[in-house]
Amino acid sequence: METPVIFETHAHYDDEAFAQDRENLLALMQEHGIGYIVNACASIESLKDTEELMEQYPFVYGAFGIHPDDAEKMTEETLEEIRQLSRLPKAVAIGEIGLDYYWHKEEHEHEIQKKMFLAQMEIAREEKLPFMVHSRDAAKDTLDLVKDCMKGGMYGGIIHCFSYGKEMAREYLDMGLYLGIGGVVTFKNAKKLKEVVAYAPLEQLVLETDSPYLSPEPNRGKRNSSLNLPYVAEAIAQIKGCSEEEVIAVTEENAKKLLLRK
Repeated sequence: METPVIFETHAHYDDEAFAQDRENLLALMQEHGIGYIVNACASIESLKDTEELMEQYPFVYGAFGIHPDDAEKMTEETLEEIRQLSRLPKAVAIGEIGLDYYWHKEEHEHEIQKKMFLAQMEIAREEKLPFMVHSRDAAKDTLDLVKDCMKGGMYGGIIHCFSYGKEMAREYLDMGLYLGIGGVVTFKNAKKLKEVVAYAPLEQLVLETDSPYLSPEPNRGKRNSSLNLPYVAEAIAQIKGCSEEEVIAVTEENAKKLLLRK
């Protein structure tokens, strides 16, 4: 039986925070037990960068989509580029897509975000790929849109960097979706997320960092990388009352089943 490895389901190694040492850092991953990394697009520029990373590193896969912060920049050409990239052999999801009302308070901004979120969910459906959803300060609208899409038949998905409460978690879990758990679960003040992790079946959790953001304790405030994922696995294990090894093994299986169809 193969030794379980950590499956990092959401990172941004195309980010300029890695400009100085990207190659050296990624070269360390496999010897430190990080077996798979999904580089998730956010900006329009990141589409090409993610494709290049995916081609350069055998263990790096790609999620193609545009973050809601950039929804206003999207055109039909952008959607077509996402569709074409999603057909590459190592494209595993459409993401990161969703709604973010934290910086965007105006109703017209929300409408543009919803339109582009739905357009990208439609690509996920048509290309038979799972989705990776970003949702910030937009709990109800995100849930309503995901529910509507799921009625039409989708191919699974991850609620990335899950940040809402247990009731909202139940809604997504009942749809058979996965929750992405990262560094925030190690924070002392993350009571709500710890309750969610305690409640959710381990079979519906996946590990992620959102690197270079959201470093776990004891590295909070520093640049994040997938090398910090053992801290996340350890925190989940403590909450669940199981071993870190079990968390790594089960979340790897979950991610492979969803993203690699294995």
